[in-house]
Amino acid sequence: MKFPTRLTHSGRDAARQGGFVNPPAWRGSTILFSSLAELQNPPAGYGYGRGGSPGQTALADLMCDLEGGCYCKFTSCGLNAITGTLLALLKAGDHILLPDCIFYPARHFCDTVLARLGVESTYYDPCATETLATLVRPETRLIYTESPGSDTFDIQDIPAIVKIARAHDILTIIDNTWATPLFFRPLEHGVDISIHAATKYITGHSDALLGIVVAGERAAGKLKAAQSALGLCPGSEEIYSALKGLRTLDIRMQKHQENALALTSWLETRPEVQKVLYPALPSFEGHELWKRDFHGASGLFSIVLNPCSREALAAMVDNLDLFGIGWSWGGYESLIVPLQTKGARTVTDRKPDGPLLRIHAGLEDVEDLKADLEKGFERLNNSIS
Repeated sequence: MKFPTRLTHSGRDAARQGGFVNPPAWRGSTILFSSLAELQNPPAGYGYGRGGSPGQTALADLMCDLEGGCYCKFTSCGLNAITGTLLALLKAGDHILLPDCIFYPARHFCDTVLARLGVESTYYDPCATETLATLVRPETRLIYTESPGSDTFDIQDIPAIVKIARAHDILTIIDNTWATPLFFRPLEHGVDISIHAATKYITGHSDALLGIVVAGERAAGKLKAAQSALGLCPGSEEIYSALKGLRTLDIRMQKHQENALALTSWLETRPEVQKVLYPALPSFEGHELWKRDFHGASGLFSIVLNPCSREALAAMVDNLDLFGIGWSWGGYESLIVPLQTKGARTVTDRKPDGPLLRIHAGLEDVEDLKADLEKGFERLNNSIS
């Protein structure tokens, strides 16, 4: 079946749901059994609420179908999906390779918690795959990737990185939140683990926090053992939200992409903008790699403005009508937020000389979004003159 059809039909069974189209939200901690024999060997496979529910099974079936995985686990948020996975796979004395563009809270976790536990982290230039093999040590256990990278959208050569990892019997992980399974399927490229902050596009409505980890055969065993040991579990409402959100992922992502392409092409013509960082643009440095491996682009990108004062930037951003100021992204609404790059990179020097703004193109009419930004540029220019 094609991707939109799988999104619609996989992970649900109306016959087992009393004829209802959607699986319900399974709320509960305690599960009752009719005998000690059932308690020790639950007939439905569910022994306690933390260990899973029919809703989690439905979502896991759907995610494994979409990504080609054999095991799926859920956590309370995207960061917990990252940290829980790293704790599951690493021990004292191990070494991990991480891209310099990694999500900053994940970097902080590696530099603090993992370091305290005796795991050493080395950061590498995400775009310099040719030198990555020289950083591998006998104790290297994981190569972490994030493509596109946070804030600057660096595109990594995932097949080349997987080749290096397999040659040294090392597992690979990718944060696939930006692309979703619709636009990139990392396990098909040999990646072992795909992580999603389902808070973003998968739920799609800015109303849930959820992390999803999908694994292939090489990593599934360790992740299964850790899920129970670490007590990793989501809320029932979040599982329900993700199941609903995924049904419309295809049409939402196509609109996010359409709006982002229109906005970024227009922003490239604006005199106030130095650079637009969006992999789908031919002018983007990693465009050819993106075009080779990805099936599309989401609605998130960054722009670098010409140098200006904080007051001028505030004049532009504070009074936008359609672009909310707020963290996260992936919902139906457009967002804008200034980013600080200080301390976020230790190997590469990609600090812009003007303000860096991250923009999420929502599902509004793109002409209305352009008009809102244009008024913002007018306020910016008036503050400078």
